Amino acid sequence: MRLLFLGDVMGRSGRDAVNDRLPGLIETYGLDFVIVNGENASHGKGLTESHFNAIRQAGADVVTLGDHAFDQRETISYIEREDTLIRPINMPPGTPGRGAMFVEGRNGHRVLVVNALGRVFMGPADDPFRAVEAAVAACPLGEQADAIVVDFHTEATSEIQAMGHFLDGKVSLVVGTHTHIPTADHRVLKGGTALMADAGMCGDFDSIIGTDTDEPLNRFLTGIPNGRFSPSEGEATLCGVVIETDPRSGLVKTVQPLRIGGTLAQAEPRFD
Repeated sequence: MRLLFLGDVMGRSGRDAVNDRLPGLIETYGLDFVIVNGENASHGKGLTESHFNAIRQAGADVVTLGDHAFDQRETISYIEREDTLIRPINMPPGTPGRGAMFVEGRNGHRVLVVNALGRVFMGPADDPFRAVEAAVAACPLGEQADAIVVDFHTEATSEIQAMGHFLDGKVSLVVGTHTHIPTADHRVLKGGTALMADAGMCGDFDSIIGTDTDEPLNRFLTGIPNGRFSPSEGEATLCGVVIETDPRSGLVKTVQPLRIGGTLAQAEPRFD
């Protein structure tokens, strides 16, 4: 199967890029399943229900979140009834929503998606390694699941690489989100799991990680806040990663970056 993961959707620019380009990508590349991280989609802070619905209508099978999961207060209520929206699995007990979901894709493929929050340079969270391990053990790759994808929302590339090696041979893809900068380390590990330290963002890169430059630059120079961060609204680059899995094992045959539109060097997947 062919699966696309898109990194953090940042504000209006990112939403427009997903809405405009994702349906065509699904058709062009024959994608069987699409996962989108939507935690910055609503003005850079969380995800409203209307923006969630728009991402789903564009073609996302599952939408993941991160440390801004509940910045929009309405998420607390609607996440309980949306079984294709998941927040980090290692949030405290009693947090609304779920951290893993087993979903059947458009071509009948069964995919387990797990979302986790890192602990290095991030806020307090439970152990992501043990939480993800338990979710994966309950739905083994190649048995119940045709593919397993872990969205690890973390600051440190070392932490995401550690998660990749920890799960090597047990999941299809471990991909990092949160930093908004696409890394060039996409590869298949020895056990057959694809790893990419950060998928990047779907947003305007003529910015500071998707934000208009004035206020972040002011804070770097003076240390004194002078206003709010606002998502930059220029043309977005759609950033992500595409994998092709073995139909029997669920492990990965190829992993390729995707960067379309905007100011970054372009990269589109190629299949035999």
